[in-house]
Amino acid sequence: MIAGVVKTISGVRPAWWVALVLLILFPFPANDFFTVQIGAYSMILGLIGLSLMILAGYGGMVSLAQLTAAGLAAYVVAIFGVNSNDVLGFGWSWWIVAPLAIAVGTLFSALVGLIAVRTSGIYMIMITLAIAVSVFFFARQNYEVFNGFTGYAGITAPHIAGVDMRAPLPFYYLSLIGAVFFLAVTAFVEGSPFGLALQATRDNPRRVAALGYSVTAIRVFAFALAGVVAATAGVLLVILNGRVSPGTIGVDVAIDILVIAVVGGLRHPVGPFLGALAFVLLENFAIDLIDRERFNTVIGAAFLLVIFFSPDGLLGLWQKLSDRIKPIQTPTKSEH
Repeated sequence: MIAGVVKTISGVRPAWWVALVLLILFPFPANDFFTVQIGAYSMILGLIGLSLMILAGYGGMVSLAQLTAAGLAAYVVAIFGVNSNDVLGFGWSWWIVAPLAIAVGTLFSALVGLIAVRTSGIYMIMITLAIAVSVFFFARQNYEVFNGFTGYAGITAPHIAGVDMRAPLPFYYLSLIGAVFFLAVTAFVEGSPFGLALQATRDNPRRVAALGYSVTAIRVFAFALAGVVAATAGVLLVILNGRVSPGTIGVDVAIDILVIAVVGGLRHPVGPFLGALAFVLLENFAIDLIDRERFNTVIGAAFLLVIFFSPDGLLGLWQKLSDRIKPIQTPTKSEH
């Protein structure tokens, strides 16, 4: 798989390499706020949106429980790591806690898939929404494990080679590495045998079953893969905030992830990151235009505008603009 990812990276168009160089250089002219709250946070939300894109874009399955997988991973870090709430906090090393958190988020996502993949369309959306709501209220009412409404605060960040990974510059590059890695993995998966089988189940599941493949197994594995991405984002999120609470996995935020993925575009892995950047910019600067309590109105209006002009999201708009500005090639006169 690693060789395939490397091959995928080597085939990337020059424009994407330019974008990567710009992202690497971004923190130097930017201040800490733009580096972390705009740059790194956009990549974290983009990763959660990417997990939804894997399911919806490649598999035709819309799940509203991806943020829940990320939140559970964050809770694992708080429970088994170090926190300041005097509730649990076993003080395990980050080298153990982070893989454990990703494993728990992946397992949860796979279990959600095992329940949801036997349905489709609105029924899958409602099942995953019901699971997300159930976990939210359970975390809010349970004090022995989740510490109820308060959640956990004072969660320590990892130190690698003596470097505090919560510091703006190291955290930004940690988020960038995670985003680039999973973008490459997702691009590789799209053209892999599994990715082609997943897209086939989206287009014609009966034919896939007739060919001898297990549609259920393919879809559940897709949920597991999406869980790895979402759980990794959850670990990054708890490093950033140093806390986790039921609000982290709230239903309103889960809907935001859906909006991010759809607005960015579900046909390409980079779409959710574009949607996340647009969302974060609106979230931080819309207050200058409208009251904070009406922020969802701004998000809803932006969502409707983008979908109205381009069902493929921001990527679709970009493609339309690119097609219009392409120079018209005049046919050469044929020699007589």
